[in-house]
Amino acid sequence: MGAANTTKRRIRVLVADLEAIFRIGLMKVLGVEDDLRVVAQADGAAQVPGLAKKFKPDLLFVQAEMLGRDPRDSIFRIRQAWAPGRIIITASALAAEETARYVEAGAAGVILKSVNPTLFVKGARKVMRNELWLPEQHSAHVASPLKGVPAAPRRPVDTLTRREKSIIACLVQGWHNREIAHHLRITEQTVKNYLRAIYDKVGVSDRLELALHAIYQRMELPPVLPTEPGP
Repeated sequence: MGAANTTKRRIRVLVADLEAIFRIGLMKVLGVEDDLRVVAQADGAAQVPGLAKKFKPDLLFVQAEMLGRDPRDSIFRIRQAWAPGRIIITASALAAEETARYVEAGAAGVILKSVNPTLFVKGARKVMRNELWLPEQHSAHVASPLKGVPAAPRRPVDTLTRREKSIIACLVQGWHNREIAHHLRITEQTVKNYLRAIYDKVGVSDRLELALHAIYQRMELPPVLPTEPGP
């Protein structure tokens, strides 16, 4: 058996790939590790959000080809279904520019299918320690644009109020303004006013950018409860 993790709970994994032989192989590699447990597998992109929501995996290995031409939108849909899950993109071949695009879209890691199988285990553990896992030859290319993100003109997000964070939490769930207004017992216009203030504080221009930013930065948000106090 593989080396046991010091934590009692296993890392729950979802494997999504068009090729059955790869899914089976990766499941066997992860299955012999004491701290990793494959809880679900998907053979199509449309299955991933639903399975993520149902099985609540800590980590998802998702084939690059499944995400289509717009990884930003595809990753957002997965994170919208199950925000806590961290995503590692698997690919047969990938240029450094593509790796950077997946990371910027919210992936926590990228791994080439041709690597030694033990690196899938190592990558899984590293990502679960809040670290990026990238092909070594792509690291410098990816680091360059990411280093520029904190330097971009943003106002501190620590000025966000609890109500503003509640609205962001609803947004991450995919709710519309009317649903948010009903949930928080405020008007739709008040929701719009809050969103304008939030965009300014966070440094984004629309609700999609805000939701992606909250997910990618792992923003600490209050739970979406059945009821919320008034404004």
